[in-house]
Amino acid sequence: MSLTVLEKVGIVFIVVVAVQLVRRLLQLLYDHVIAPALHMNVDFTKFKGTWAVVTGATDGLGKAYAEAMARRGLDVVLISRTKAKLDTVAADIAAQYNVRTKVIEADFTGGDELYDAIDKELMGLDISVLVNNVGMSYPHPEYFLGLPDRSKVFQSILRCNVHSVTNMSLLVMPRMVERKKGVVINVSSATALFPSPLLTVYGATKAYVDKLSEDLQAEYGSQGVTVQCILPGVVATNMSKVRRATWMSPTPDQFVESALKRVGILEKTPGYYPHSLLVWAIQLMQSISPTLCLYVIKNTMLNVRERARRRYAS
Repeated sequence: MSLTVLEKVGIVFIVVVAVQLVRRLLQLLYDHVIAPALHMNVDFTKFKGTWAVVTGATDGLGKAYAEAMARRGLDVVLISRTKAKLDTVAADIAAQYNVRTKVIEADFTGGDELYDAIDKELMGLDISVLVNNVGMSYPHPEYFLGLPDRSKVFQSILRCNVHSVTNMSLLVMPRMVERKKGVVINVSSATALFPSPLLTVYGATKAYVDKLSEDLQAEYGSQGVTVQCILPGVVATNMSKVRRATWMSPTPDQFVESALKRVGILEKTPGYYPHSLLVWAIQLMQSISPTLCLYVIKNTMLNVRERARRRYAS
């Protein structure tokens, strides 16, 4: 029985999707299982006794990265804006992991003069790892012109998300290049990989982090410095406002331990295999129908916006 043109097109479409699915699943298997099992990732224990610098280090992913570095024997510099929280986290890490800690109080929404103060505090330290984690998002999804005091909010987001990763890399990377060793981990967001309406400025800043990381790796990867960009989905943190961890929304510790296994294997990654599957599914939908993809994402953001507005009103 002969097939119609439409049926032939349908078969070709199914075959293409199936091939892409198998290819992607095999890639995920290699990235998240085979390569880590073969120890192709960076062994952070070789940096034992040197320093890891972590921004936004008192909560969420930043705190988890600081603890993970200490667990591997690195001394830790914790940078955040609240001195009391810094002291508490630093004391806990020092007691639990028997490493040195140093705290630097810094509000990354401030002006660029704060980096002179940070530079002085870091002077003389043998820094092997920099985790540019500090970040800021919208209070809730909202239209570009809809946020109250939007100019101030957007300036704070730009300083916290763009200026911080740029200036901290400028401070720390020269010493890494001189020693021909070091790792820079820049925390972006999955929103950098597809449309992010109602989070427009946040998504744009995270796309900057992604692009900066990609090109820094191209420039300095051959000089002994590994630069990796992490593009996570939702993690159960204060910033995401997700309180209960799930398979798709892991705890910060779960996420960081997963992500660290990919350093040296992947230059950019969601860091956690369920997030990799989610990103791939959204990108597949976008390749098939950009209009449908945008519709789904925008309506999801509108639903979150409406829940937030009802919460504020109650």
